[in-house]
Amino acid sequence: MSVRIGEGLDRHPLVPGRPLILGGVQIEHDRGLQGHSDGDALTHAICDALLGALALGDLGGHFSDADAANAGRDSQEFLAEVMGRVRAKGFRLGNVDATVMAEAPRLSPYIQAMREQLAATLEVDPSSISVKATRGEGLGPEGRGEAITARAVVLVLPIEGERP
Repeated sequence: MSVRIGEGLDRHPLVPGRPLILGGVQIEHDRGLQGHSDGDALTHAICDALLGALALGDLGGHFSDADAANAGRDSQEFLAEVMGRVRAKGFRLGNVDATVMAEAPRLSPYIQAMREQLAATLEVDPSSISVKATRGEGLGPEGRGEAITARAVVLVLPIEGERP
């Protein structure tokens, strides 16, 4: 059995005038994440982890910020396309373990919705998706409330009956 592990990391600055979207869920906050797409750092980290598990490059290589078609795009679309590429290589998702670092807003009320949205996009049971939140405790750009960072680790497994 060929088990593959991937890791992804994404950070975006918080800016006024944009909605805050994490894991495909809009979160009440006075600022949102800057980005060419919707700036969803959590979803971007998961995409990079999936791509990395199969040595397929990174999110920017597949969905360039120089491409006007990606401007304002819903990152759940990126995730669905990335997962399609994972399946095309003969793999399925085992699980996702992700952590979001943000001083504010408090993310715990949104964690279950994020897990459910990500699971729906990835076409897996929510029990396969872990999302945790932590604070920067005043340290770094996250701790100062300047940015949000997300890290994700994924396990991908061969689809039964297929040889990767």
